Amino acid sequence: MLAPAKKTDIITKFRTHDSDTGSPEVQIAILSERIGELTEHFKTHKKDHGSRRGLLMLVSKRRRLLDYLKRNDPDRYREVIGKLGIRK
Repeated sequence: MLAPAKKTDIITKFRTHDSDTGSPEVQIAILSERIGELTEHFKTHKKDHGSRRGLLMLVSKRRRLLDYLKRNDPDRYREVIGKLGIRK
């Protein structure tokens, strides 16, 4: 789970306007941060299969959001993956 201060920082970095908290860009950034934290968790807790299932669900949710963004606004899609560095 993300710390509230870290989550607020991510929201301010990726929002599209002042009161934006739920745009695809913000959701993708928050999911990416949680995925990164879980990946670090699995380096020490290799047998935590319940959390691994949660990780797979987060990855698929991020994939769906990225697909939506790519389909509806390719420019925003390229900007988000550039900022996050999640594609090659």
